Amino acid sequence: MATLSISELNCLVTRALECSGATPTAAGAAARALVSAEAQGLGSHGVSRVPQYATFLGNGRSNRDAVPEIVRSKGGSCLIDAHSGMAYEACAMAINTVIARAGEFGIGCVGVTNSNHFGAAAVHLEPLGQAGLVGLAFSNSPAAMPAWGGKTPLFGTNPIAAVFPRRDKAPLVIDLALSEAARGKIMLAAKEGKPIPLGWALNKAGQPTTDARAALEGSMLPVGGVKGAMLALTVELLACALTGAAFGFEADSFFVDTGNQPRLGQLFLAIDPGTLAGSDTYFSRTERLIDMMLEDEGVRIPGERRRDLANAAVRNGITIADALHVQILRLAGEGAAV
Repeated sequence: MATLSISELNCLVTRALECSGATPTAAGAAARALVSAEAQGLGSHGVSRVPQYATFLGNGRSNRDAVPEIVRSKGGSCLIDAHSGMAYEACAMAINTVIARAGEFGIGCVGVTNSNHFGAAAVHLEPLGQAGLVGLAFSNSPAAMPAWGGKTPLFGTNPIAAVFPRRDKAPLVIDLALSEAARGKIMLAAKEGKPIPLGWALNKAGQPTTDARAALEGSMLPVGGVKGAMLALTVELLACALTGAAFGFEADSFFVDTGNQPRLGQLFLAIDPGTLAGSDTYFSRTERLIDMMLEDEGVRIPGERRRDLANAAVRNGITIADALHVQILRLAGEGAAV
């Protein structure tokens, strides 16, 4: 295992993506998000994605020359075209824009179209929580789950995230995929030759499986059955119908090297609590609910574990597998140093 400081890992990932063809701005934005996810214990959406992104930059699934731009704007809303580049630069622009719109109008809504894999959803929302705004994030992804009652993968695992600021305390952070498990976890299990729990996925024949590779060839099961499937449909419409992005069934899988540019969609919302019941009321009501939650022994505040892991990573660095470290070093042109 290799242990690097956050700064060292951030620089290494940035170099690897730049050497793979990304612009410095795009590489930096992606590195910050991936390393942040890794620090929070989200390995399936962390630096393990670097080789995949490098491949996509090399074969055209990600547009290495993309520069995101605002293409439509009205009041508190706007649309950003990522031009099929890596998602992170466009999402960073979206977050800066949605914060500004919420500051001006009390609410902001920014969509991103022609985008790509955007990693851990809640990582994008951190600046909103720091700005005292309630934030929501939605994204679709390549088809992995069938519509309820069907067998053919149609919807993505379609993550949802939310951040709720607190007065003088760290925000509540909620982040979930709408499949029973994030597909990235199955990808890691497949790479490592490990089984997955029963109930996560079906094989190509529609039968429950614990074989991670068979699951990647089959379909995911939605969390909560029909309710999860309906939420996945909702996200598909929010992230794609509103932004003009490709639906999940129109995007080729992330788990194969070759395929189309996925042209996914993301939607970010920011709400200023002061424009509704008022900031004091919002904060007091939020703490009232949290106090009641904590009266039950064993209840954990959403986002607390991730924050503890991130703080530990600041002190102790981030440990990654030697094989992954070697891959990233080679992508960064440092193979001779291994």
